[in-house]
Parts: sequence; structure tokens; C-alpha cells
Amino acid sequence: MGRIRPDPVLVQAVIAGALSFAHLHDLAAAAGQDGWKAWAYPISVDLLLVAAWRRLRNDGSSRLAWCWFLIALVASLGANVVTAGFLDLRHPPAWLRFGIAGWPALAFLGGTLLAHTRSAAETADPVPPADVTPAPTPVPKAELPDDPTELNAVDLPAAAPPAEPSRPAPAPAPAPVPAALVAHARKVADEHRTRTGERIDTDTLRARLGVPPQLADSIAAQLT
Repeated sequence: MGRIRPDPVLVQAVIAGALSFAHLHDLAAAAGQDGWKAWAYPISVDLLLVAAWRRLRNDGSSRLAWCWFLIALVASLGANVVTAGFLDLRHPPAWLRFGIAGWPALAFLGGTLLAHTRSAAETADPVPPADVTPAPTPVPKAELPDDPTELNAVDLPAAAPPAEPSRPAPAPAPAPVPAALVAHARKVADEHRTRTGERIDTDTLRARLGVPPQLADSIAAQLT
């Protein structure tokens, strides 16, 4: 069995988190939030901070994620500074009581927006429909006379000359793909490679984009 070596970075993170947790608890208790409510405040601040950071890491930079990340960071950092003796916590000012009392509603709003607001990749323009092949034009039938003796008088179309041996038809040209769709597909392919370590195949790309097979082949050809 291998020896367990403590990670200095992890130990430092645990110590810093415990100190910040204690400062938020003391600040909430000083503002009149006693009992279990004082313990719930640091959990709420830290969860909002983690949720905003996870949104930034997974979906990229966005105003929503940065806004709530900074709000949670200011709440945590402010508690550490205030409990250092800059305020008399035995007689906390009214603005501090107001901020502590209004934090649950603010944190609930931030958590809801971070969890249910769609990312930029999900709000991309829908995929344009594939080209629809027009239906063939019906060929009119020749009208035959009622009297069979007049059959020779009917103008019948001349027989077509024998066709030459058919040559293989050239491959159809790839369907045009919008640049925005190619950029979105490239992002999906990069995400697939990062997650699985393998190049995305055409079937998976078509399923992720929701496009027809012909359009998926054209997109895959431009991604190589």
C-alpha cells in the first residue's frame, strides 16, 4: 500500500475555506442571524461562488457568470475584512443587518439564473433545413380514340434511339454550409475530443447538431 502524501495546495485550500467559513458565520451571527441560520450563510456564499466558477469553466466567459462570481467573492472577502476589527460587531450598523437579511433572496436569484439560463452554444441559431428535391413533373398520357380502326391516326411519340452505355454520374457537390454552423460544429467536435480523447465521427456529429446525413457529411468534410 502506497504512502499517503498530503498535497500542500489542498491543505492550504482547506485552511482558507475553514477561515472564510468561520468569518461568514461570525458576521451573520453578529447581524442577528443566530442558530442554524448563521451556519447556512457561509454555505450559501460558497455554493454560489462554486456554481459561478463552474459555469465559467464549462461554458466560457459570460456576463451572467462573471456577475454572480464577483458578487459571491465580494460577500466572502467582505466578511473576512469586516470581522478583522473594522466594525464593532457588538453593535453592527443598520446597512450590515440589511445586507445580511437580504442575502438569501439574492443568492436564490443568482443560483436560479446560473442553473436555468441557457449558454451561448445552446442559444445558437437553429440549423437551416436541407434542400428539398422537387417532385417530378407528371408526363401527360396520349389520348386514344374510341374506334380501334382510327388507332393509326393517333400521333404516337417516336421511339427513342437506343441509349448509349451509361457512364457513372459524377459525385454530387457538397451542400453549402453556413459559416456559423461550421463554427458551432467545430466547437462541438473540440468538446468531444477534449471529453473522450477521440475524433468525433459523422453519426455523433449529426446527432449532436440535429442535421440530415448529407449536411452532416458536408460539415465533417470542412472540419478535417
